[in-house]
Parts: sequence; structure tokens; C-alpha cells
Amino acid sequence: MDLDIIWLNFLTALEQSASIIEAKRMVYAGIPFLYITAKENDIRLGELEREIALSAGAVMKGHQLHSKTQFIRNEAALFVFKHRFLVPQRKMFCCGNECADCI
Repeated sequence: MDLDIIWLNFLTALEQSASIIEAKRMVYAGIPFLYITAKENDIRLGELEREIALSAGAVMKGHQLHSKTQFIRNEAALFVFKHRFLVPQRKMFCCGNECADCI
């Protein structure tokens, strides 16, 4: 599973929302941050979180993924979230036996 494709589909789905102008992913210190520019300055945080959850749910359908979103800050119409797509962890390391469920 390629997470870059998941992220691309996720950002495309977010930008198709009626309340979002632009959504982009920036990675700092290995942690992905989601920058969202809203169409209105007075948009509610709960509405954006709902849009993020719906878009993430749509792109994760059929994959063994889940997402985690944490609000960081906002300035006028720019909102920053820490957003991650997580693969279920069955094993914490590779044992070298070429297991089918190796992460």
C-alpha cells in the first residue's frame, strides 16, 4: 500500500469540499502536517474536523488504515492539523522470515 497515493486522494477530496480552498501536506521532522485554507475566516473548527474525517474515511475505504487528526493552530482562514494515516501494527520489527503480514 502506497501512502503517497492515499495522501494525494485525501488532499484532492478535501479540496472538493465547499468550505475549503486549498489543502496541502507539509512534513516537518518526519511528522505530516495538514495545512487547510478555508473559504471563510469565521468557519468553525468542528466543521473542518468533520470534513477531514469524511475525506479520510472515503480514501481509507478498502484499506487497513486508520487516521488520527490533532488540531495545532489557526490564523484567520489558515488551519494547521497534525494528521497521520496509520497502518495497524501487528509486528514491531522484521524478523527476516518474509512473513506475509510484515510491515
